[in-house]
Amino acid sequence: MFASTPKPPYYAVIFTSHRAGDIGYAETSARMNELASEQPGFLGIESARGGDGDGITVSYWRDLESIHAWKANAEHRIAQERGKREWYSHYVTRVCKVEYDYAIPPSS
Repeated sequence: MFASTPKPPYYAVIFTSHRAGDIGYAETSARMNELASEQPGFLGIESARGGDGDGITVSYWRDLESIHAWKANAEHRIAQERGKREWYSHYVTRVCKVEYDYAIPPSS
């Protein structure tokens, strides 16, 4: 569930959405996760969605160039357009620089 990220700084892309459609979503989402993980600069991803359709996905990237390259990826662009037409009634994307992070270890 938790992405394994390097020591900061790195970048996070926060995609908050309300999903209104489901046809083909699961397959495309799985493919986008697979494709993103193959992109230079990709560090990891975390995602959660409630029963009401509200969700949040955070992807982590080495630098802004990697984020721009991912946004411009041809297969990703097709999925983005399909999301606008079929899956999301509303979404917001935020890009931020992670300056520091901290965690407690998972319980055994």
